[in-house]
Amino acid sequence: MNVYTYSQARQNLSEVLNCAKNEPVLIRRRCGDTFSIIPQQTKTSPFDISGVKTKASMSDILASIKESRSK
Repeated sequence: MNVYTYSQARQNLSEVLNCAKNEPVLIRRRCGDTFSIIPQQTKTSPFDISGVKTKASMSDILASIKESRSK
């Protein structure tokens, strides 16, 4: 766990945030107050899926759409 003073954290914010990706970081004020920085887990969308590989061409896809709309 890394501990930074307020001034060090302010001057090296990028470094502090990079360190916080891997382990908790503490920032200590002159008055003795201590704050921790921990990364939050990013939530992914249930609609975030990988693409499907197919041999269909763009014209095949457009023809299928046109055919489905004409019925």
